[in-house]
Amino acid sequence: MQIEVVGIKFKSSNHLYSFCPNGLELKRGDYCIVETDKGESLGMVVKEKYNINTDELASPLKNVLKIASKEVVERAEEYNKKAEQLYPTIVKIVKNSGLEMKIVKVEASYDNSKIIINFMADTRVDFRDLVKQLAETLKTRVELRQIGNRDAVNMLGGFGPCGKICCCVENFGDVDHVTMKMAKTQNLSLNPNSISGLCGKLMCCLAYENENYVEALKVMPKINSVVSTKDGEGTVVYNNLLARKVDVKFVNGDDEEIKTYDLNEIKEKRK
Repeated sequence: MQIEVVGIKFKSSNHLYSFCPNGLELKRGDYCIVETDKGESLGMVVKEKYNINTDELASPLKNVLKIASKEVVERAEEYNKKAEQLYPTIVKIVKNSGLEMKIVKVEASYDNSKIIINFMADTRVDFRDLVKQLAETLKTRVELRQIGNRDAVNMLGGFGPCGKICCCVENFGDVDHVTMKMAKTQNLSLNPNSISGLCGKLMCCLAYENENYVEALKVMPKINSVVSTKDGEGTVVYNNLLARKVDVKFVNGDDEEIKTYDLNEIKEKRK
């Protein structure tokens, strides 16, 4: 059975979440108030209405409650700026608590009903006493969220090995399922230093570029296969999958020569 959903992302996360549109006409880029397990939250539509199978849902589908007005979005930004100013105070309290945790970012809920403190830690942290102390000092509700390396980079920003802003910050692709197989498909070095981002995890771009590589592999000749060209028969030694170009090696006695051809200029003879 299929059900209609919209894809929502939150400012503090690079994951895509599915919500029931609830009869609302939602467009990409719209801000809206959604129902979550932890109360109402402000999110942005990044994928307009589409259908998914109900067996793909990990939990019951929540509703989009309403489209957020411009005023609500602007106030949410103001609340966040004020919350960010609490960072030094919170770091000092955490340090005095003796808990092994690193504060990454401080945020406010869209209606300023609570402060959300995102932190990293190598193990599970019992922060019940810390929450009470923070709530007493800040005079508001406090929620601590333990996040991973990828979410931390998404929040703090940075530049990837390519020199551009990290994909997760720019909201490119769905990075929930980045796999080593994607690196193999793209013929990349499997050295972790070559295919890891700032977060130490597999680079997000592997996921959103993967579909193009998979489609290219379906039409490109196999490596070491023999192809026919305008210059005779040769052996495929390299495929430029995105440019759809093929490097072909020709052997004439002791001499070898490699020439590059467009895909439509060759014909595969045998594997």
